Amino acid sequence: MTLVDRIWHRCRLATLSWSRQGLGIVEDGLIAAREGRIVYAGRAADAPTGLEAKERIDCGERWITPGLIDCHTHLVYGGNRAGEFEQRLGGATYEEIARAGGGIISTVQATRRASVAELIAATRPRLGALVAEGVTTIEIKSGYGLSLDAERRQLRAARSLGEDSAVTVRTTFLGAHAIPPEMKGRSSDYIGLVCDQMLPAIAAEGLADAVDAFCEKIAFSPNETARVFTAARTLGLPVRLHADQLSNLHGAELAAKFSALSADHLEYADDAGIAAMKAAGTVAVVLPGAFYFIREHQLPPIDAMRRHGVPIALATDSNPGTSPLTSILLAMNMGATLFRLTVDECIAAVTREAAQVLGLSHEIGTLDAGKFCDLAIWNIERPAELVYRMGFNPLHVRVYHGI
Repeated sequence: MTLVDRIWHRCRLATLSWSRQGLGIVEDGLIAAREGRIVYAGRAADAPTGLEAKERIDCGERWITPGLIDCHTHLVYGGNRAGEFEQRLGGATYEEIARAGGGIISTVQATRRASVAELIAATRPRLGALVAEGVTTIEIKSGYGLSLDAERRQLRAARSLGEDSAVTVRTTFLGAHAIPPEMKGRSSDYIGLVCDQMLPAIAAEGLADAVDAFCEKIAFSPNETARVFTAARTLGLPVRLHADQLSNLHGAELAAKFSALSADHLEYADDAGIAAMKAAGTVAVVLPGAFYFIREHQLPPIDAMRRHGVPIALATDSNPGTSPLTSILLAMNMGATLFRLTVDECIAAVTREAAQVLGLSHEIGTLDAGKFCDLAIWNIERPAELVYRMGFNPLHVRVYHGI
């Protein structure tokens, strides 16, 4: 006899397992878990003999997917930028607002004034909205402090949210997000501060799981970004990159050069950049919320990603300025309608591929034995409903680490 904690039966599975085709669909499925990890996921008829559980849960033929993963967010910040939204409706561009002292810098001022407790309180409703849609793992970046003390507070708030909530939080240090107002016109000096003081302190305190940068004309050059990445790699931290969102600075190739976990946005990435990502094992993260909200026209090169076999993840990019989105389900719909991703691609993008972005493929993202038992159980007739609907949440139950 094999004793487990729980068995979910009479269910249909979208396992996303690499050992199966497409979504890895299993009819008449069964999942067994012990001590927070999956012991078995597959056809009920193929389950190990003698499998007994302390609790058996009849799923009533509902669908089960892996818990959803939001792999790119800026969830912790102070204030909001609704005023800038009005400006953009009046015709101002994102770059014009940023150059006039708005954009990221306006959020920096509000974030610097906030304590860790205040940041946690402001973020909790945003996190709650994502959790309510089946998110079990989320990445949260800093980047609205732009000083060691303020960046540290953002990351501590993110860590605390992970400790207090039934959700896995992965933190990313994004000190190279913008030039702080007190160092305007001195980008090289600020990058020196990031590399020589901020990054070593953040790494020593274990506050970051990865390092990111914003490589763009209104932010940091490829050479400045490379300095940050070199420092991060010296400290043993993996890197990610906001790449080629507003122009082609060959950010995709730069990310690949440093074997980045991901290159994100990528609207202006070229074929050579996508090919370099494939060779380096770098995942593409597309962010339709930002594309929609700032009314961009340049589509990311999805066909090139497919042609080169680059995995595609998608995320909310939840942030106050360019994607105030706290719905992973709507992000999936946008990925399909705006970027023409297929249903299978969208679902894989917020499970299996998103796990790879966070360096967690060995722990989450598919329904396979040995991985954490993070599940989303849905009131749907077919998986396409997760991508098809807008403003409707069909989640029945969310399971985190088997509970």
